[in-house]
Amino acid sequence: MTVTTRFAPSPTGYLHVGGARTALFSWLYARKHQGEFILRIEDTDLERSTQESVQAILDGMEWLGLNYDNEKPIFQTHRFDRYKEVIGQLIEQGHAYYCDCSKEELETLREQQMAAKEKPRYNGKCRDANKPKSDKTVVRFKTPIDGAITIADLVKGDITVANKELDDLVIARTDGSPTYNLTVVVDDMDMKITHVIRGDDHINNTPRQINILKALNASLPQYAHLPMILGSDGARLSKRHGAVSVMQFRDEGYLPQALLNYLVRLGWSHGDQEIFSIQEMIELFDLNNVNGAASAFNMEKLLWLNHHYLMHSDPAEIVPHLIWHLGAIGIDANTDKSVDLIELVKAQRERCKTLVEMASASRYFYQEFESYEEKSAKKAFVEGSENVLAELKTAFAQLENWEKEALHDVVKNTAEKLELGLGKVAQPLRVATCGSGVSPSIDITLALLGREKTLARLQRAIEHIGA
Repeated sequence: MTVTTRFAPSPTGYLHVGGARTALFSWLYARKHQGEFILRIEDTDLERSTQESVQAILDGMEWLGLNYDNEKPIFQTHRFDRYKEVIGQLIEQGHAYYCDCSKEELETLREQQMAAKEKPRYNGKCRDANKPKSDKTVVRFKTPIDGAITIADLVKGDITVANKELDDLVIARTDGSPTYNLTVVVDDMDMKITHVIRGDDHINNTPRQINILKALNASLPQYAHLPMILGSDGARLSKRHGAVSVMQFRDEGYLPQALLNYLVRLGWSHGDQEIFSIQEMIELFDLNNVNGAASAFNMEKLLWLNHHYLMHSDPAEIVPHLIWHLGAIGIDANTDKSVDLIELVKAQRERCKTLVEMASASRYFYQEFESYEEKSAKKAFVEGSENVLAELKTAFAQLENWEKEALHDVVKNTAEKLELGLGKVAQPLRVATCGSGVSPSIDITLALLGREKTLARLQRAIEHIGA
Protein backbone atom coordinates (compact mmCIF):
# COMPACT_ATOMS: atom_id res chain seq x y z
CA MET A 1 0.00 0.00 0.00
CA THR A 2 1.33 3.42 -1.00
CA VAL A 3 1.04 5.97 1.78
CA THR A 4 -0.89 8.94 0.38
CA THR A 5 -1.53 12.13 2.32
CA ARG A 6 -3.09 15.42 1.31
CA PHE A 7 -3.19 19.06 2.25
CA ALA A 8 -6.62 20.48 1.49
CA PRO A 9 -6.92 24.20 2.29
CA SER A 10 -9.90 26.39 1.49
CA PRO A 11 -8.87 29.47 -0.55
CA THR A 12 -10.67 32.00 1.60
CA GLY A 13 -7.60 33.82 2.94
CA TYR A 14 -3.83 33.58 3.32
CA LEU A 15 -1.90 30.40 4.21
CA HIS A 16 -1.96 30.47 8.02
CA VAL A 17 0.89 28.97 10.05
CA GLY A 18 -1.56 26.39 11.41
CA GLY A 19 -2.29 25.26 7.87
CA ALA A 20 1.42 25.32 7.05
CA ARG A 21 2.14 22.99 9.99
CA THR A 22 -0.62 20.62 8.82
CA ALA A 23 0.88 20.68 5.33
CA LEU A 24 4.37 20.05 6.76
CA PHE A 25 3.30 17.07 8.87
CA SER A 26 1.38 15.57 5.93
CA TRP A 27 4.35 16.18 3.62
CA LEU A 28 6.85 14.69 6.07
CA TYR A 29 4.73 11.57 6.63
CA ALA A 30 4.44 10.95 2.88
CA ARG A 31 8.14 11.59 2.27
CA LYS A 32 9.21 9.34 5.16
CA HIS A 33 7.22 6.44 3.71
CA GLN A 34 8.19 7.15 0.09
CA GLY A 35 4.53 7.90 -0.54
CA GLU A 36 2.58 10.62 -2.28
CA PHE A 37 1.59 14.07 -1.07
CA ILE A 38 -1.38 15.71 -2.81
CA LEU A 39 -2.40 19.38 -2.80
CA ARG A 40 -6.15 19.80 -3.08
CA ILE A 41 -7.87 23.19 -3.14
CA GLU A 42 -11.29 22.97 -1.47
CA ASP A 43 -12.92 25.87 -3.30
CA THR A 44 -16.59 24.88 -3.26
CA ASP A 45 -17.46 27.94 -1.16
CA LEU A 46 -17.87 30.06 -4.28
CA GLU A 47 -18.78 33.23 -2.38
CA ARG A 48 -15.63 33.28 -0.22
CA SER A 49 -13.05 31.55 -2.42
CA THR A 50 -10.76 33.87 -4.37
CA GLN A 51 -8.01 33.45 -6.93
CA GLU A 52 -5.85 35.72 -4.77
CA SER A 53 -6.15 33.24 -1.89
CA VAL A 54 -5.35 30.32 -4.20
CA GLN A 55 -2.18 32.13 -5.25
CA ALA A 56 -1.28 32.87 -1.61
CA ILE A 57 -1.50 29.14 -0.85
CA LEU A 58 0.62 28.20 -3.87
CA ASP A 59 3.19 30.90 -3.06
CA GLY A 60 3.40 29.78 0.56
CA MET A 61 3.88 26.12 -0.38
CA GLU A 62 6.55 27.02 -2.92
CA TRP A 63 8.43 29.30 -0.51
CA LEU A 64 8.40 26.60 2.17
CA GLY A 65 9.57 24.00 -0.36
CA LEU A 66 6.62 21.66 0.31
CA ASN A 67 6.37 20.17 -3.17
CA TYR A 68 3.31 18.10 -4.06
CA ASP A 69 3.21 15.06 -6.32
CA ASN A 70 0.15 15.85 -8.41
CA GLU A 71 1.13 17.75 -11.56
CA LYS A 72 -1.25 20.58 -10.71
CA PRO A 73 -3.34 21.33 -7.60
CA ILE A 74 -6.71 19.57 -7.65
CA PHE A 75 -9.65 21.98 -7.49
CA GLN A 76 -12.95 20.70 -6.12
CA THR A 77 -14.87 23.04 -8.43
CA HIS A 78 -13.55 20.95 -11.34
CA ARG A 79 -15.13 17.80 -9.87
CA PHE A 80 -18.81 18.76 -9.53
CA ASP A 81 -19.90 16.08 -12.01
CA ARG A 82 -18.22 13.43 -9.88
CA TYR A 83 -19.90 14.67 -6.68
CA LYS A 84 -23.27 14.70 -8.45
CA GLU A 85 -22.68 11.10 -9.51
CA VAL A 86 -21.93 9.96 -5.94
CA ILE A 87 -24.91 11.86 -4.50
CA GLY A 88 -27.12 10.07 -7.03
CA GLN A 89 -25.57 6.74 -6.05
CA LEU A 90 -26.28 7.36 -2.36
CA ILE A 91 -29.91 8.25 -3.11
CA GLU A 92 -30.36 5.21 -5.34
CA GLN A 93 -28.92 2.86 -2.71
CA GLY A 94 -31.12 4.28 0.05
CA HIS A 95 -28.29 6.04 1.92
CA ALA A 96 -29.61 9.54 1.19
CA TYR A 97 -32.94 11.26 0.61
CA TYR A 98 -34.58 14.49 -0.49
CA CYS A 99 -35.73 16.90 2.22
CA ASP A 100 -37.97 19.92 1.67
CA CYS A 101 -38.07 21.26 5.22
CA SER A 102 -37.94 25.05 5.06
CA LYS A 103 -35.43 27.26 6.84
CA GLU A 104 -38.27 28.55 9.01
CA GLU A 105 -39.24 25.00 10.06
CA LEU A 106 -35.67 24.12 10.89
CA GLU A 107 -35.13 27.33 12.86
CA THR A 108 -38.31 26.72 14.87
CA LEU A 109 -37.19 23.16 15.56
CA ARG A 110 -33.78 24.43 16.68
CA GLU A 111 -35.31 26.98 19.04
CA GLN A 112 -37.58 24.33 20.58
CA GLN A 113 -34.65 21.96 21.13
CA MET A 114 -32.50 24.70 22.64
CA ALA A 115 -35.34 25.70 24.98
CA ALA A 116 -35.66 22.06 26.07
CA LYS A 117 -31.84 21.98 26.57
CA GLU A 118 -31.50 19.35 23.87
CA LYS A 119 -28.71 19.18 21.32
CA PRO A 120 -29.98 20.89 18.13
CA ARG A 121 -30.30 18.42 15.29
CA TYR A 122 -32.53 17.53 12.37
CA ASN A 123 -35.47 15.41 13.53
CA GLY A 124 -35.63 13.14 10.48
CA LYS A 125 -39.04 14.37 9.32
CA CYS A 126 -38.34 13.63 5.64
CA ARG A 127 -36.16 10.56 6.25
CA ASP A 128 -38.73 8.00 5.16
CA ALA A 129 -41.16 10.29 3.36
CA ASN A 130 -39.86 9.61 -0.19
CA LYS A 131 -39.99 13.28 -1.09
CA PRO A 132 -39.54 14.00 -4.81
CA LYS A 133 -36.70 16.17 -6.04
CA SER A 134 -37.54 19.85 -6.54
CA ASP A 135 -35.85 23.23 -6.54
CA LYS A 136 -36.66 23.42 -2.82
CA THR A 137 -35.14 20.11 -1.74
CA VAL A 138 -31.75 19.43 -0.26
CA VAL A 139 -30.20 15.97 -0.09
CA ARG A 140 -29.52 14.54 3.36
CA PHE A 141 -27.34 11.57 4.23
CA LYS A 142 -29.20 8.86 6.13
CA THR A 143 -26.98 8.48 9.20
CA PRO A 144 -27.26 5.06 10.89
CA ILE A 145 -29.51 5.28 13.95
CA ASP A 146 -27.75 2.63 16.02
CA GLY A 147 -24.15 1.83 16.78
CA ALA A 148 -21.13 4.06 17.14
CA ILE A 149 -18.11 5.25 15.23
CA THR A 150 -14.68 4.81 16.79
CA ILE A 151 -11.90 6.93 15.34
CA ALA A 152 -8.55 5.25 15.97
CA ASP A 153 -6.82 8.62 16.01
CA LEU A 154 -3.03 8.45 15.65
CA VAL A 155 -2.61 11.54 17.84
CA LYS A 156 -5.62 11.67 20.16
CA GLY A 157 -6.15 7.93 20.68
CA ASP A 158 -9.55 6.25 20.28
CA ILE A 159 -12.51 8.64 20.00
CA THR A 160 -15.98 7.04 20.06
CA VAL A 161 -19.12 8.85 18.95
CA ALA A 162 -22.60 7.27 19.08
CA ASN A 163 -24.53 7.59 15.81
CA LYS A 164 -27.53 8.85 17.75
CA GLU A 165 -25.47 11.96 18.52
CA LEU A 166 -25.27 12.70 14.79
CA ASP A 167 -28.08 13.95 12.61
CA ASP A 168 -28.81 13.49 8.92
CA LEU A 169 -26.44 16.05 7.47
CA VAL A 170 -27.07 17.89 4.23
CA ILE A 171 -24.79 16.63 1.44
CA ALA A 172 -26.29 18.68 -1.43
CA ARG A 173 -27.89 22.12 -1.33
CA THR A 174 -31.11 23.14 -3.11
CA ASP A 175 -29.10 24.16 -6.18
CA GLY A 176 -27.50 20.69 -6.27
CA SER A 177 -24.05 21.89 -5.16
CA PRO A 178 -22.28 19.48 -2.78
CA THR A 179 -21.38 20.33 0.81
CA TYR A 180 -17.99 20.04 2.49
CA ASN A 181 -18.45 16.64 4.14
CA LEU A 182 -19.52 15.04 0.87
CA THR A 183 -16.75 16.50 -1.29
CA VAL A 184 -14.04 15.57 1.22
CA VAL A 185 -15.24 11.97 1.36
CA VAL A 186 -15.40 11.59 -2.42
CA ASP A 187 -11.98 13.17 -2.88
CA ASP A 188 -10.31 11.09 -0.17
CA MET A 189 -11.90 7.94 -1.64
CA ASP A 190 -11.00 8.70 -5.28
CA MET A 191 -7.47 9.84 -4.45
CA LYS A 192 -6.87 6.77 -2.27
CA ILE A 193 -5.84 8.88 0.71
CA THR A 194 -4.43 6.54 3.36
CA HIS A 195 -3.77 9.09 6.11
CA VAL A 196 -5.85 12.18 6.81
CA ILE A 197 -3.68 14.55 8.85
CA ARG A 198 -5.55 17.74 9.76
CA GLY A 199 -6.44 20.10 12.59
CA ASP A 200 -8.51 18.87 15.52
CA ASP A 201 -11.22 21.37 14.62
CA HIS A 202 -12.28 18.66 12.14
CA ILE A 203 -12.88 15.96 14.76
CA ASN A 204 -16.64 16.58 14.71
CA ASN A 205 -16.69 16.01 10.95
CA THR A 206 -14.77 12.74 11.05
CA PRO A 207 -17.53 10.35 12.28
CA ARG A 208 -19.90 11.82 9.67
CA GLN A 209 -17.31 11.29 6.94
CA ILE A 210 -16.62 7.74 8.11
CA ASN A 211 -20.34 6.92 7.89
CA ILE A 212 -20.46 8.19 4.29
CA LEU A 213 -17.31 6.24 3.40
CA LYS A 214 -18.85 3.08 4.84
CA ALA A 215 -22.05 3.66 2.84
CA LEU A 216 -19.88 3.84 -0.28
CA ASN A 217 -17.99 0.66 0.70
CA ALA A 218 -14.77 2.67 0.58
CA SER A 219 -11.58 1.94 2.49
CA LEU A 220 -11.20 4.08 5.58
CA PRO A 221 -8.09 6.23 5.91
CA GLN A 222 -6.29 6.55 9.19
CA TYR A 223 -6.88 9.84 10.95
CA ALA A 224 -4.50 12.08 12.85
CA HIS A 225 -5.97 15.27 14.31
CA LEU A 226 -3.39 17.87 15.22
CA PRO A 227 -3.93 20.17 18.21
CA MET A 228 -4.40 23.86 17.51
CA ILE A 229 -1.69 26.49 17.79
CA LEU A 230 -2.19 29.13 20.46
CA GLY A 231 -0.80 32.61 20.94
CA SER A 232 1.38 33.52 23.91
CA ASP A 233 -1.75 34.43 25.88
CA GLY A 234 -3.32 30.99 25.46
CA ALA A 235 -5.94 32.17 22.94
CA ARG A 236 -6.15 30.75 19.45
CA LEU A 237 -3.39 32.19 17.28
CA SER A 238 -4.63 35.17 15.27
CA LYS A 239 -3.44 38.39 13.65
CA ARG A 240 -3.41 40.22 16.98
CA HIS A 241 -0.50 38.01 18.09
CA GLY A 242 1.64 39.26 15.19
CA ALA A 243 2.46 37.52 11.92
CA VAL A 244 0.36 34.45 11.20
CA SER A 245 0.48 34.39 7.40
CA VAL A 246 3.31 32.32 5.96
CA MET A 247 4.18 35.00 3.42
CA GLN A 248 4.22 37.64 6.14
CA PHE A 249 7.02 35.70 7.80
CA ARG A 250 8.88 35.83 4.50
CA ASP A 251 8.25 39.57 4.28
CA GLU A 252 9.55 40.05 7.83
CA GLY A 253 12.85 38.39 6.95
CA TYR A 254 12.55 34.79 8.12
CA LEU A 255 14.14 31.92 6.24
CA PRO A 256 11.76 29.14 5.16
CA GLN A 257 13.94 26.46 6.77
CA ALA A 258 13.81 28.34 10.09
CA LEU A 259 10.01 28.52 9.97
CA LEU A 260 9.77 24.82 9.01
CA ASN A 261 12.09 23.87 11.87
CA TYR A 262 9.98 25.94 14.25
CA LEU A 263 6.68 24.49 13.00
CA VAL A 264 7.87 20.88 13.22
CA ARG A 265 8.64 21.42 16.90
CA LEU A 266 5.15 22.80 17.57
CA GLY A 267 3.63 19.62 18.92
CA TRP A 268 6.28 17.11 17.80
CA SER A 269 9.59 16.23 19.39
CA HIS A 270 12.53 13.90 19.07
CA GLY A 271 14.23 13.81 22.45
CA ASP A 272 15.70 17.21 23.31
CA GLN A 273 16.82 18.00 19.75
CA GLU A 274 15.90 21.51 18.62
CA ILE A 275 17.61 21.93 15.25
CA PHE A 276 16.53 19.67 12.38
CA SER A 277 17.54 19.69 8.75
CA ILE A 278 14.78 18.82 6.27
CA GLN A 279 16.35 15.39 5.79
CA GLU A 280 16.40 14.79 9.55
CA MET A 281 12.75 15.80 9.79
CA ILE A 282 11.84 13.26 7.11
CA GLU A 283 13.88 10.48 8.71
CA LEU A 284 12.71 11.10 12.29
CA PHE A 285 9.11 12.26 11.93
CA ASP A 286 6.53 9.96 13.49
CA LEU A 287 2.87 10.72 14.16
CA ASN A 288 3.10 8.69 17.37
CA ASN A 289 5.38 11.40 18.76
CA VAL A 290 2.92 14.23 18.10
CA ASN A 291 1.66 15.74 21.34
CA GLY A 292 -2.12 15.82 21.70
CA ALA A 293 -2.07 19.11 23.62
CA ALA A 294 -2.13 22.56 22.03
CA SER A 295 1.15 24.39 21.45
CA ALA A 296 1.94 28.08 22.01
CA PHE A 297 3.62 30.11 19.28
CA ASN A 298 6.70 31.88 20.60
CA MET A 299 8.04 34.64 18.34
CA GLU A 300 11.28 34.96 20.33
CA LYS A 301 12.06 31.28 19.81
CA LEU A 302 11.41 31.61 16.07
CA LEU A 303 13.70 34.65 15.93
CA TRP A 304 16.42 32.69 17.72
CA LEU A 305 16.04 29.85 15.22
CA ASN A 306 16.17 32.27 12.30
CA HIS A 307 19.42 33.77 13.54
CA HIS A 308 20.81 30.26 14.02
CA TYR A 309 20.04 29.43 10.39
CA LEU A 310 21.53 32.73 9.18
CA MET A 311 24.69 31.95 11.14
CA HIS A 312 25.09 28.28 10.25
CA SER A 313 23.55 27.76 6.81
CA ASP A 314 25.63 27.67 3.65
CA PRO A 315 25.71 31.38 2.63
CA ALA A 316 24.88 30.34 -0.93
CA GLU A 317 21.48 29.10 0.34
CA ILE A 318 20.77 32.47 1.95
CA VAL A 319 21.78 34.59 -1.05
CA PRO A 320 18.55 34.13 -3.12
CA HIS A 321 16.47 35.18 -0.11
CA LEU A 322 18.71 38.20 0.52
CA ILE A 323 18.40 39.21 -3.14
CA TRP A 324 14.61 39.21 -2.73
CA HIS A 325 14.83 41.44 0.35
CA LEU A 326 17.29 43.79 -1.31
CA GLY A 327 14.80 44.07 -4.16
CA ALA A 328 12.11 44.99 -1.65
CA ILE A 329 14.11 48.12 -0.71
CA GLY A 330 14.88 49.06 -4.30
CA ILE A 331 18.22 47.31 -4.87
CA ASP A 332 18.49 45.00 -7.89
CA ALA A 333 21.31 42.71 -6.81
CA ASN A 334 20.75 40.50 -9.85
CA THR A 335 21.83 43.39 -12.09
CA ASP A 336 24.29 45.13 -9.76
CA LYS A 337 27.05 42.56 -9.34
CA SER A 338 29.45 44.96 -7.62
CA VAL A 339 29.10 43.25 -4.24
CA ASP A 340 30.06 39.64 -3.50
CA LEU A 341 26.79 38.41 -1.95
CA ILE A 342 28.26 35.33 -0.30
CA GLU A 343 30.86 37.48 1.44
CA LEU A 344 28.14 40.00 2.29
CA VAL A 345 26.10 37.30 4.05
CA LYS A 346 29.17 36.18 5.96
CA ALA A 347 29.93 39.75 6.99
CA GLN A 348 26.42 40.68 8.13
CA ARG A 349 24.90 37.55 9.61
CA GLU A 350 26.35 37.79 13.10
CA ARG A 351 24.66 41.11 13.88
CA CYS A 352 21.46 40.56 11.83
CA LYS A 353 18.68 38.27 13.05
CA THR A 354 16.44 38.67 10.02
CA LEU A 355 16.92 39.19 6.29
CA VAL A 356 15.08 42.51 6.58
CA GLU A 357 17.80 43.68 8.99
CA MET A 358 20.51 42.29 6.72
CA ALA A 359 19.16 44.02 3.61
CA SER A 360 18.72 47.32 5.45
CA ALA A 361 22.21 47.10 6.97
CA SER A 362 23.66 46.43 3.51
CA ARG A 363 22.05 49.34 1.69
CA TYR A 364 25.21 51.51 1.76
CA PHE A 365 27.14 48.87 -0.20
CA TYR A 366 24.88 49.62 -3.16
CA GLN A 367 23.48 53.12 -2.69
CA GLU A 368 24.95 56.45 -1.66
CA PHE A 369 23.69 57.66 1.70
CA GLU A 370 22.20 61.14 1.84
CA SER A 371 23.85 62.22 5.07
CA TYR A 372 26.06 60.98 7.89
CA GLU A 373 24.45 59.64 11.05
CA GLU A 374 24.69 62.70 13.27
CA LYS A 375 25.91 61.16 16.51
CA SER A 376 28.55 59.00 14.79
CA ALA A 377 29.80 61.87 12.62
CA LYS A 378 30.09 64.23 15.58
CA LYS A 379 32.21 61.68 17.42
CA ALA A 380 34.36 60.54 14.47
CA PHE A 381 34.78 63.72 12.43
CA VAL A 382 36.88 65.76 14.85
CA GLU A 383 39.68 68.23 14.26
CA GLY A 384 42.40 66.63 12.17
CA SER A 385 40.31 63.70 11.01
CA GLU A 386 40.25 65.06 7.45
CA ASN A 387 44.05 64.61 7.44
CA VAL A 388 43.63 61.00 8.59
CA LEU A 389 41.15 60.36 5.78
CA ALA A 390 43.42 62.08 3.22
CA GLU A 391 46.33 59.88 4.30
CA LEU A 392 44.13 56.79 3.97
CA LYS A 393 42.86 57.86 0.56
CA THR A 394 46.39 58.28 -0.76
CA ALA A 395 47.43 54.87 0.55
CA PHE A 396 44.30 53.12 -0.74
CA ALA A 397 44.71 54.70 -4.18
CA GLN A 398 48.17 53.17 -4.45
CA LEU A 399 47.03 49.73 -3.33
CA GLU A 400 47.37 47.09 -6.05
CA ASN A 401 45.65 44.26 -4.20
CA TRP A 402 42.13 45.26 -2.99
CA GLU A 403 41.69 42.47 -0.46
CA LYS A 404 40.93 42.58 3.23
CA GLU A 405 44.45 41.66 4.41
CA ALA A 406 46.04 44.45 2.37
CA LEU A 407 43.28 46.87 3.41
CA HIS A 408 43.83 46.00 7.05
CA ASP A 409 47.54 46.69 6.65
CA VAL A 410 46.83 50.16 5.22
CA VAL A 411 44.67 51.07 8.21
CA LYS A 412 47.21 49.68 10.65
CA ASN A 413 50.19 51.36 8.94
CA THR A 414 48.37 54.70 8.75
CA ALA A 415 47.65 54.56 12.47
CA GLU A 416 51.31 53.85 13.18
CA LYS A 417 52.51 56.59 10.82
CA LEU A 418 50.24 59.20 12.41
CA GLU A 419 50.92 57.84 15.89
CA LEU A 420 47.22 57.31 16.56
CA GLY A 421 45.29 54.48 18.12
CA LEU A 422 43.65 52.16 15.60
CA GLY A 423 40.18 53.37 16.60
CA LYS A 424 41.10 56.99 15.82
CA VAL A 425 41.74 55.88 12.24
CA ALA A 426 39.19 53.11 11.72
CA GLN A 427 36.18 54.99 13.08
CA PRO A 428 36.44 58.11 10.89
CA LEU A 429 37.05 55.71 7.98
CA ARG A 430 33.93 53.71 8.87
CA VAL A 431 31.68 56.78 9.12
CA ALA A 432 33.15 58.21 5.90
CA THR A 433 32.49 55.04 3.88
CA CYS A 434 29.30 53.71 5.53
CA GLY A 435 27.56 56.83 6.81
CA SER A 436 27.40 55.56 10.39
CA GLY A 437 29.60 54.08 13.08
CA VAL A 438 28.24 50.54 12.65
CA SER A 439 29.49 48.05 10.07
CA PRO A 440 31.30 44.72 9.85
CA SER A 441 35.04 44.87 10.47
CA ILE A 442 36.46 47.74 8.44
CA ASP A 443 38.73 45.61 6.21
CA ILE A 444 35.82 43.37 5.18
CA THR A 445 33.60 46.42 4.68
CA LEU A 446 36.11 48.10 2.36
CA ALA A 447 36.72 44.87 0.44
CA LEU A 448 32.97 44.60 -0.22
CA LEU A 449 32.61 48.30 -1.10
CA GLY A 450 35.38 48.20 -3.67
CA ARG A 451 38.06 50.72 -4.61
CA GLU A 452 35.91 53.19 -6.55
CA LYS A 453 33.22 53.68 -3.91
CA THR A 454 35.76 53.78 -1.08
CA LEU A 455 37.89 56.51 -2.67
CA ALA A 456 34.86 58.57 -3.70
CA ARG A 457 33.35 58.42 -0.22
CA LEU A 458 36.66 59.34 1.41
CA GLN A 459 36.87 62.42 -0.81
CA ARG A 460 33.26 63.32 0.05
CA ALA A 461 34.00 63.05 3.79
CA ILE A 462 37.18 65.13 3.49
CA GLU A 463 35.19 67.88 1.79
CA HIS A 464 32.37 67.57 4.35
CA ILE A 465 34.73 67.97 7.31
CA GLY A 466 36.54 70.89 5.69
CA ALA A 467 33.35 72.72 4.76
